[in-house]
Amino acid sequence: MKRIVMTLALALGMSTGMALAQDCCKKGEGEQKMECCGKMGALDAIMTRTSVRKYKDQEVKPCCVEKMLRAAMAAPSAVNKQPWHFVVVTDRQLISQLSRQAGQSPLLIVVCGDLSKAMQGKGQEYWIQDCSAATENLLLAAHAMGLGAVWTGQWPMDNRYKETQRLLSLPENIVPLATVVIGYPDEQPEPKDKWKPENVSYNKYGASK
Repeated sequence: MKRIVMTLALALGMSTGMALAQDCCKKGEGEQKMECCGKMGALDAIMTRTSVRKYKDQEVKPCCVEKMLRAAMAAPSAVNKQPWHFVVVTDRQLISQLSRQAGQSPLLIVVCGDLSKAMQGKGQEYWIQDCSAATENLLLAAHAMGLGAVWTGQWPMDNRYKETQRLLSLPENIVPLATVVIGYPDEQPEPKDKWKPENVSYNKYGASK
C-alpha cells in the first residue's frame, strides 16, 4: 500500500511540476517570472525525488535554470563562505563528453568548489559539505519543477574531476564535486522507501526511544 501511495504521489508531483516548469517563462518578467516555476511542497519533493537517467529531447528554459541555481545557492555553508561555482553546460557535444548518463538531456550543471573562497587550513575541506548541500538543493528544485536529474560524482576521483577541469578549462582552484544531468524525464522510476529505524539511535549509540 505504501508503495502505491508513493507512486501516485510521484506521478502527481511530476505531472504538476512539469506543467508549471513548461509554463514558467510565459508570465511576467524577472523575479515574478520565476516565481511560477514549481509549487511542489518541500516534503513532497524530498520524499518523491528519485534519480532519472532517461530524458526527452526538450530544452530546459533559462528561467528554470536560474531558479535551480538560486535554490542551489540558498544552501547553508560553513561561515557563510559559499565556496561554490556552477558551470551550466548546454552544448550537446560537451554534455556527452562530460557524462555517459546524459543521453538526450539538454542540460548539465557541474557543481564545483572554489577553493579561493573556502576556509583556510583544515577547515578548507568544508567546501565538500557546502557544495554537497548545494547539489541536493539543485536536485530538489529540479524535481519540484517537473524535471528529472541525476547526481554523478566527480571529486575525489582523479580521473573524473581532472578530465572535467580540462574539458571546461577550469582553473586549478575550481574543483568539480558533482555533475548533475537535468532534463524532462522520459521515465518515471519509483521512489524508494529508505526509512530504516535501525539506522537511528537516541541519546547514545544503539539506544532506542
